[in-house]
Amino acid sequence: MPEPVLIPKLGNTVEDVTIVEWLVNDGDEVTKGQEILEIETDKATFAVEAPADGFIHLGPFDSGDVTPVFTRVAIIGKKDEAFPENGPTAATHGEERAQKPSPSDQVSQMERSSGWRAISPRARRLAAQKGVNVAQLTASGPGGRIIERDVLAYLERRQGITPVARKMAEDADLDISALAGTGIGGRITKKDVARALAAQAERAPGRESRSTIRQAAAEVEALERKPLTGVRKIIAERMAKSVHTTARVTLVMEVDATELVMMRKRLKARVSEKWGFSPGYHDLLAFIAARALREFPYMNARLTNDAIEYLAHINLGVAVDTERGLVVPNIKDADQKSLRELGMEFRELVQQARSGRISPDSLRGGTFTITSLGSFDVDAFTPVINLPEAAILGVGRIAAKPVVRNGEIVARDMLTLSLVFDHRLVDGAPAARFLRALKEYIEEPYLLLGLA
Repeated sequence: MPEPVLIPKLGNTVEDVTIVEWLVNDGDEVTKGQEILEIETDKATFAVEAPADGFIHLGPFDSGDVTPVFTRVAIIGKKDEAFPENGPTAATHGEERAQKPSPSDQVSQMERSSGWRAISPRARRLAAQKGVNVAQLTASGPGGRIIERDVLAYLERRQGITPVARKMAEDADLDISALAGTGIGGRITKKDVARALAAQAERAPGRESRSTIRQAAAEVEALERKPLTGVRKIIAERMAKSVHTTARVTLVMEVDATELVMMRKRLKARVSEKWGFSPGYHDLLAFIAARALREFPYMNARLTNDAIEYLAHINLGVAVDTERGLVVPNIKDADQKSLRELGMEFRELVQQARSGRISPDSLRGGTFTITSLGSFDVDAFTPVINLPEAAILGVGRIAAKPVVRNGEIVARDMLTLSLVFDHRLVDGAPAARFLRALKEYIEEPYLLLGLA
């Protein structure tokens, strides 16, 4: 029996990958463990290794093709064998994980004959939770596969507003939640939106609607059109989901970082040669945040369907700007690591992320994220929560400013922190206590000795 080459599962959230490049030719002799294929997820590029010795026979998959995980993309066997032309490219039980032919015409034939639908595990789970009949869904995944976004799209359509009314409201930047529906079952209709727009026009005569502005903008010739695909599309979808599903609150606090700056200078002079790198503000703030999270465990949490879970490990996410987009690897058990260990692991993760070789394990399991724009001279900003985490800390630049101390105006190194948290999990006062603790540890770093 030939050995199948499967697209591996690269994390709980990865359903599909993109074929980047075959590293071998059809019919080549390969050895077990040899890199034969490069694939790309939303965050990084990975190599697929040969599972056995033999001659490889490639399936009908080219660079740029998107395939589900566990798809059979090649076989390894004897020299005179060939990849089956009409056989299923997804798994049978024991060899692969799900029975699914890849060509859409085969999927349609199976649907008509048996009612079977190709559906991802995440989509199936969401459909079951929401009571959605799979037969009513329109598939948009590779080969006619139903994926999670198909279920979400169906749920949105099922909500109490007609598609035309929703489009009218979005074009006019109208708050749907404020509308009263007169349709069947209280559904918002086109007439309800038109009535609200007329009332809005009376209150603000001469105001252009959003649709008018969009129409005028569309008449301007585009310099370049870049399809929303790959990493950029995933980021757009996840950020939009975070904004629309969380009850976000932002707390902003100015911190006197003068003592932290002095500490960093002393450390840089004392340990840079021994450690092999100069301790940076990222390292110090990660060290402080990790220990503050241990002190305030309610900030190290996530929301499930029916509960708030307080997490046993503090896995600190660090937002990294790469050519492919924003990547958030995380340092596992950050509160258990020394400043040196944090610094070494942080630099390794940044290097892996920017080279596109970050491991799936480094990208999953984060519990709290720090993101900084200080290097771009940004004072303060409102970051977007990295779901399913409860909060994210935005760090601005450190800049000398005049402040009043003991009745005198003096220059101090000031820093602005922005804590964005999900009010569904944490109330304002507890979140403020956590932020105040960060402030105290930054202003008086020696307090960390009691938490080490």
